[in-house]
Amino acid sequence: MSDLVDPLETLTAPGGAFEIVTETVRGVPMQVYASRLVTMRELIATGEAHGDKDFIVQGDRRLTFAQHNERVRVVGANLVRLGVRPGDRVALLSANNPEWVYTFWACAATGAICVPLNAWWKADELVFGLEDSGAKVLVADARRWDVVRDVTDTLKELEHSFVIGDSFAELEAGADPGALPDAAIDEDDIAGIFYTSGTTGQPKGATITHRQVVANVQNVTTMAVASMMRGAAIPELSNPGQTGSLLIVPLFHTTGCHATMLLNYFSGAKLVLMPPGRFDPDRTMELIEKERITSIGGVPTIMWRMLESPSFGSYDLSSVTRISYGGAPAAPELLDRIKDAFPNVRAGLTTAYGLTESASVATMNSGDDYLTHPGSAGRPVPTVELRIVDADGHDAPGGEPGEIWLKGPTISSHGYWHRPDANAESFTDGWFHTGDIGRLDADGFLYIVDRVKDLVIRGGENISCVEVEDALYEHPDVIDAAVVGVPHKTLGEEVKAVVQLRDGSTATAEEIRKFSAERLADFKVPEYVEIVAMPLPRNPAGKVLKQALRGEGTAFADTASDSAL
Repeated sequence: MSDLVDPLETLTAPGGAFEIVTETVRGVPMQVYASRLVTMRELIATGEAHGDKDFIVQGDRRLTFAQHNERVRVVGANLVRLGVRPGDRVALLSANNPEWVYTFWACAATGAICVPLNAWWKADELVFGLEDSGAKVLVADARRWDVVRDVTDTLKELEHSFVIGDSFAELEAGADPGALPDAAIDEDDIAGIFYTSGTTGQPKGATITHRQVVANVQNVTTMAVASMMRGAAIPELSNPGQTGSLLIVPLFHTTGCHATMLLNYFSGAKLVLMPPGRFDPDRTMELIEKERITSIGGVPTIMWRMLESPSFGSYDLSSVTRISYGGAPAAPELLDRIKDAFPNVRAGLTTAYGLTESASVATMNSGDDYLTHPGSAGRPVPTVELRIVDADGHDAPGGEPGEIWLKGPTISSHGYWHRPDANAESFTDGWFHTGDIGRLDADGFLYIVDRVKDLVIRGGENISCVEVEDALYEHPDVIDAAVVGVPHKTLGEEVKAVVQLRDGSTATAEEIRKFSAERLADFKVPEYVEIVAMPLPRNPAGKVLKQALRGEGTAFADTASDSAL
């Protein structure tokens, strides 16, 4: 087999069905598909072909593709009537629901920039996102509206607010215009701003263009076709009925939006949304059985919770043919248990590596590749170039670790919204510095080794250590503080704070946690707080030696808390 041409090479070669060429995009030469969709409006056109198939299901609510697209046209027309023009920002602040999905697509259809805000944020964080993005319109569910309603009058650029289940009816009013509103949209226009935690403590708005979204869809499609040509059974393409995904992670993250919802829309698959609230493994398995779900995924935490449920064996989960995960490493024990518990996913066990800034998937590992390289994040998807770079900015020798740099049409070409400082730090000649440390093996498979950025990844959520440290320093008794991530079986990592208190302080670890909870979203609050009498260890430059601080800590709960949507 070694002397045979890889189907992926055939597909992407000159004259191939997915021919790749090099073009200059905003001054940067990169690989792109010679024949491609240009904007998300064209993706909407592909959705029309799925007609009466179910697209969105949540509880008793069901929307076919045709019904969904009707709402996209109506909401889009009403946004235009309100004065929303291409480039204006529309903020979404809600738990997962159908309104979130078709408002997102209405923004894409009109050229507006959708700003999905983290529904777990607290008031100050939400105000920052609304002010930083300059949102003209806000669409919120009732729970989040109660958090921000008293401050919306202070936002100078916010002109309209709509509450799902109440005033949002104004955006759904009127007859179906039968066509999308006219809008001049360029391939490299910004379609979304997704906020991501940064090492400075202040969230950064990663801009996502129409080119990025469409390229991600085509990259994953190309990989699937190549796998079929190798003889692999692709569950999504070989299933005679309609496939369906259960969306457990939030839509405001790139995994939920770009890697799941968008791909389902393009492929004609059903998207089942979990009901709002805390993650419930039994409710999850009930939905898998009822809706005959074929694909589940998100982060390893979800799989652990399901597998360890006492009632795991009480449900028929045989419809599941694909399990995918990302956002946090999966322990070998978890993978072994998945293989035993879901025998129909052998060809559909998939992991991927990507970031908000890469509009989802940068590398992918599935099928036979996964079985031969189980600890790898896979190889770069088509059009994505990857480098391993040493501390001097040079390519690291083969097999040696270094920072992962990415370039391609799925990488943000505009960088961070209104953050020239962050762009200068994170981009070099079109190459994005991920902040992750990796290495490549002899077969070109990527292995994630560590992180450069000062982040904790808890259940797929990026948490800035600096942001948590800043909150700790507001406590009058805290004179030194450092935050690190410590291993956690199901969440991947948990937040640990090490603090030094002023002499004579009687503050307890639990009081420090409660103080933090008043200032931070629940998932950012340290689960472990260790109070030390001595100054924190630092190097000659004054930087805390965080490696020395990672340890057991003092737990204040038997199990980690979840933040509920």
